[in-house]
Amino acid sequence: MRISVVGLGKLGVPLATVLADRGHQVTGIDVRPDVVDAVNAGRSPVEEPGLAELLERSRPRLQATTDVAAVDSAEATFIVVPTPSLESGRFSNRLVLDAIASVGAALERGGAYHVVAVTSTVAPMSMEKEIQPALERASGRTVGDSVGLCYNPLFIALGNVIHDLTHPDLVLIGESDPRAGAAIEAIHRSFISERSQVRRMNCINAEITKLAVNTFVTTKISYANMLAELCERLPGADVDVVTGAVGLDRRVGASYLKGALGYGGPCFPRDNAALAAVAADVGANAELARATDAVNRHQLARLAQLVRARLVPAANRVGVLGLSYKTDTHVVDDSPGLMLANRLAGDGIAVTVFDPAANQAARPLLTRSIAVAPSLAACLDASDVVVVTVPWTAFREIPRLLAARPRRPLVIVDCWRLFDRASLDGLAELVHVGRSPADTTVALRS
Repeated sequence: MRISVVGLGKLGVPLATVLADRGHQVTGIDVRPDVVDAVNAGRSPVEEPGLAELLERSRPRLQATTDVAAVDSAEATFIVVPTPSLESGRFSNRLVLDAIASVGAALERGGAYHVVAVTSTVAPMSMEKEIQPALERASGRTVGDSVGLCYNPLFIALGNVIHDLTHPDLVLIGESDPRAGAAIEAIHRSFISERSQVRRMNCINAEITKLAVNTFVTTKISYANMLAELCERLPGADVDVVTGAVGLDRRVGASYLKGALGYGGPCFPRDNAALAAVAADVGANAELARATDAVNRHQLARLAQLVRARLVPAANRVGVLGLSYKTDTHVVDDSPGLMLANRLAGDGIAVTVFDPAANQAARPLLTRSIAVAPSLAACLDASDVVVVTVPWTAFREIPRLLAARPRRPLVIVDCWRLFDRASLDGLAELVHVGRSPADTTVALRS
């Protein structure tokens, strides 16, 4: 099938590459010439595990251009452009509408049936009130006749995009009509696993579902973090024991039920705000979404307080290990580690940071007084209290690095429980987030 993908960003490039890898003829379209040149040269313009190899393999069936008129030669178009959040929490559809206007103008010149899928996350009623009228105006066609329109957001996590595209739990399709929905479903069936579930519905239900999935996941995260704080204050309590049992109940489930840090990233924080804003617009009560967001914001203050409690005048340097919002990505949007570093530095504390992938991305967002360490060992050497905010595999080297250097007092605040008593015995004082201090401290041998 001939497919165009408008927007070659963190999701657009992987989507175009996966489609080409599964045999489709794909044209990627982007306004940035450097991005287009990179794709045409077989170089990935975005960092994502496995993408470079897949792009090289797919080159014969993937080309890129800055000319949106290329959609006229395709049978389907996916629009994957940003929908930035406004101060109100609502999404801006400006870039989507610009893309729709350009795609529609290109389709005005031809008469063959074409289906347009909006993959960008939009708020409920956007498809019906803004996007469909814009497509019909620009193309001179009627949606449901010679042009189809679908809302097709994807559920992916940066660092796992290729896997999440090809092995999703859910493919969500909001359709203007059955013909359009069937066309988009057929495209997904060509690259998803047999176990993946496809759900087709009208656009308003799909718009709500996209926000509902992410806000439900964040509610589980905030609930687990509430339990973690409770466990920290009760002797003998352990959040992993509690959530491990709670997650066995099929009504609850274990995924995302781990007490640690607040959620971050480019989707979770803004989707809660967007759901609350939409609910306010129609007079619905969205206090649960607001409460989830409030609990999440509280996690930064909670962790900062825990760190400050471990500082003494003679040992008051803090190292923050982890600046990306999660493992396997350099993305730092709403990163708990980055926000913690800035908060502590704002309190006048000497802070050094390190991340295996995100040092460069985080540097412009860090307070100027914060030192960026070139290595894990350098961050450890510059710190009296170290906070592990992202469970990078590389951080499991900490016991080995500590064992190889002269002994000195060090506190490790382990937000993800990467280490146990045995691994740090005699090397550092260990503090686990989510466990009562009496059960987590490892005394440092003199």
